[in-house]
This record gives sequence, C-alpha cells and structure tokens, in this order.
Amino acid sequence: MDKVRDRIAPSPTGEAHIGTAYTALFNYALAKKTGGSFVLRIEDTDRKRYVKGAEEVIFDGLRWLGLKYDEGPDVGGDYGPYRQSERQKEGIYEKYAKELVKKGKGYYCFCSEERLKEVREKKIKEGKIPRYDGRCRDLDDDEVKKRINSGESYVIRLKAPEDGQTSFDDVVRGKIVFSNSGIDDQVLLKSDGFPTYHLAVVVDDWLMKITHVIRAEEWLSSTAKHILLYKAFGWEVPVFCHLSLIRNKDKSKISKRKNPVSILWYRENGFLKEALLNYLALLGWSHPSDKEVFGLDEFVDKFSLERVNAAGPVFDIEKLTWLNGLYIRGKSDEGLYEDLKPFLLKDTEKGVVMRIIPLVKERMSVLTGWRELTDLFFKKINYDLDEFKKIKIDEKDAVEFLKKFGEKKKKNPALKVEEMREEMGEMSKGEMKRRFKVIHFAMSGKLVTPPLNETMEILGSKEVGERIERCIEVLSK
Repeated sequence: MDKVRDRIAPSPTGEAHIGTAYTALFNYALAKKTGGSFVLRIEDTDRKRYVKGAEEVIFDGLRWLGLKYDEGPDVGGDYGPYRQSERQKEGIYEKYAKELVKKGKGYYCFCSEERLKEVREKKIKEGKIPRYDGRCRDLDDDEVKKRINSGESYVIRLKAPEDGQTSFDDVVRGKIVFSNSGIDDQVLLKSDGFPTYHLAVVVDDWLMKITHVIRAEEWLSSTAKHILLYKAFGWEVPVFCHLSLIRNKDKSKISKRKNPVSILWYRENGFLKEALLNYLALLGWSHPSDKEVFGLDEFVDKFSLERVNAAGPVFDIEKLTWLNGLYIRGKSDEGLYEDLKPFLLKDTEKGVVMRIIPLVKERMSVLTGWRELTDLFFKKINYDLDEFKKIKIDEKDAVEFLKKFGEKKKKNPALKVEEMREEMGEMSKGEMKRRFKVIHFAMSGKLVTPPLNETMEILGSKEVGERIERCIEVLSK
C-alpha cells in the first residue's frame, strides 16, 4: 500500500471523548503501517458549541496515549492552518463555495428561516422527506446579482442531482448505495460566511491531501453528500472506512450516563495508556493470531483495514479493568513506580515505595488502588471495632495474644508471625487464622493487608510496637 495520509478532526466542545481516541488509534495505525502521515485538524467553526480550553484537552489526551500526530495546530505542517476557524478567516471555504456556483454545481439561496420552516412542516404533513424545495435553484444571474447587491442575506447550496444513485465502497461495510432523490440541496456556506461541516470537511481533506477517511459510522449517511461534492469539484474521492460506534451494554451509543467517556478520566482513575489502547484496538479489530494482549507497536505491525470489524463493539469497563491489571502486573517495579508518581502522597520516598510495590502489585487492577492498599504505611490507623468483630474472636483472648506477640517482637525484631506456634498450642487451623487476623488488624485496622511479615519489616520495630499498644488499648476499653 502507498503511503497513507489520514486524519482525525475533533471539535473542541468539551472533554476529549473516548470515541476520538478510538478513531485516532485506527488512523494512527494505518498511517504508521504505511510510513505515511497522521494529521490532527480542529473543527471549530461551530462557535456556539465551542468551549474555551477544550482544544488543549484534546492535545493532552492524545499526548498521554502516545498517539503522536505528524501535523496539527500545535506542531505545524505543510498543509495548515489546522484549525478551521483560521482557514475560514483566510476565505478558503467561501472561495470554493463560489467556485461551485460558477461551475453550475451550486447556487445562491435567499429563503428566510421562516419560509424554510414552513416548507419542512408541509413536507412532513405530506409524509415526504423534509428537504428544501429548490425555490432558488434556477434563479437567473441578473436576479441573483441584484439581490446580493441590495444586501439581501443568502446561503450557498449544492445543486444535488435529482435522480440516479450515489455509491461508494466502504472498506468495512462494502458497497453502499444512496438514492439521489433523498439527498437534499445541502447548505455549503451559511449566511454568516461560515462553512457547514460538509463543505469544510471535503475542502480540508482535499487540500490536506487526505487519502483515507477513517471515521465513526454516524457519518455514514453524510458520505453521499461528500462524494457529490468531490465529484462537483472534479476531485478524486478518498478511501472511506466507517468504524462502528462504541456502545454501552444496552447497545446504545456510549454516553457519560452509562460509561466514562473522557480520555483523561481514564488517566485520572489509574488506567494505563497501554491497557486502554489495547482494549480500544480489540473493540474494532481482531489480531491475526487471536491474541488479546498486545502493545501499540505490535498493533501497528499487524494492522490492516480488512480486519476491522463492522459489528458494534460493547464497551465493558470491567474487562478493561481486568486487562489493566494484567498490564500492571507485567510492569517492572521501576516502571510501575514511574506510573504511580501522580498517585503518591506528597514527599513519599522512592525507596519506601519500591519496597512496597512487590507486596501489592498482584492485587492492583488500577493505579488508584495504590492508596487503599498502602495507606497503612502512611496514615494513622483507625481501629474500627465493627471490623474487628468479623474475626469472631474474644477481645480478651486477642489482647492476650497481642501482648505476647508484642513482647516477643520487642526482644526479636526479626520475629515472623509463623514463629508464634508455641503460643497457639494445639489450635485448629481456623483458630490460628483468627489469631493471625488479629495481627493484621493491629497493623492496618483491616483484616487483609499486604504480606504481613514484609509489612512489619517496612513499618519498623518501633512503629509495629506502637500499633500493637494502640490496638490493645482500643480492644481493652
């Protein structure tokens, strides 16, 4: 395959959406696989939905994931500007809209919003497609000039064919055919001089030499309009590939009401970028060897559009969490320390963290689990008697055992819990476990801790002794 130029074109309307990451991943993979270029373009001409700062959130999300784009607003390139608002100011879209008018492929429309509303309502009542009725389609040039010169407001529309079909071959979905009778004379340039999405995306993709358009299936119904525009301009049509939308478990489009949708939510909640990318790849593509765990480099190496799935993928955060745990356990201790840095308490010494990591790594599924698993090392212990009662051991018996353990530990700081056998006598295994649970409780205020002997070694003899004394005091009240 020749070198591919593809792109993602998100709108800065709030958070960086997980769907953007999904689409970006597939565009990135194809571009890198072919030695081509992956482009980021910001589509910000809809100023009503524009959110200040949202653009930087998009940059941040893609940077965190490691999906480095070759061209974009913050890195430059030979085909900029890479913000549509800047391209609009340069008059690019107006120029091409008027070019279509000159070719007889577009026309000026002077219909008011009120009239357009009436037309739509009438069509709906008649059970017809609520499309524009073409009133201004065949105005003569003199009348058009007169109305423009008088300052009358106008838009520019595409003169769509009224019969026949428009078709294209989608890489994932095969041949798609649209009847031209259902395609409206779409607005290309609005009365405020801003382009509609349809004009801007086609003009930008052509001028930026985009060869492959890989985007979500929600744009599938717009593709016929885009192909008509390519043909109207006399331009070569790019390869289209429409990815299935990520869905909730109930098959609805993924939404923040049922799943976290912000890329940065996953970073802030302790997911590794490697796991998230791996999971997103699995949602829309199958590995040739049916592997479930693979890195970004392997994904790029094995990637092909032919293995992209058309079925709607279901986003299962439980499976992602499971996969994230695999990645955490596969990390070196040093590598995991680097990932944990944002989740560590201020001024936590690296040496202490490196001693704790081997004790908790196997039990971590997300990085945010670190604090819950390790707070016993860094915080004053709260002894909850309701938690203690779950051990089902007499408090006096527990106090007596803790005293003996504390005395022996003071004399022999290296004493292991298992070496308290003589104090346990001929106890059953169940009774022995309850005694051990008492020490777990004394060290952490919980019934489950990281490996107990190693935990006490990290805490140090003085802290171990103090915790035993505080626990005895609570249990003796």
